[in-house]
Amino acid sequence: MIEIGYHEEQEQALTLKQLFLLNLTSRTTVRRKLARLIEQGIVIRLKHAHDHRASVLSISSAGIKLLGNYGGTLTAVSALHFTQAAESLSAVAA
Repeated sequence: MIEIGYHEEQEQALTLKQLFLLNLTSRTTVRRKLARLIEQGIVIRLKHAHDHRASVLSISSAGIKLLGNYGGTLTAVSALHFTQAAESLSAVAA
């Protein structure tokens, strides 16, 4: 949920494939947790506007309210996570 919220704050759509590519955990675990969040009404899964094969993930109003309870903490943690991931990718590419 943090990754989806972070991308929304950055005004970037996050697809299911992009979520998998973050390699946060196994695809099975991501699917299981995502299904639970969708069932709870925290995350919304929509078809991509231009590519109907892709799904775009979004935080629902209930999810936004839940994230709002954490203030700027999620943004700071997410920014650190993505900075570290980018540095790791740069090191591998070099």
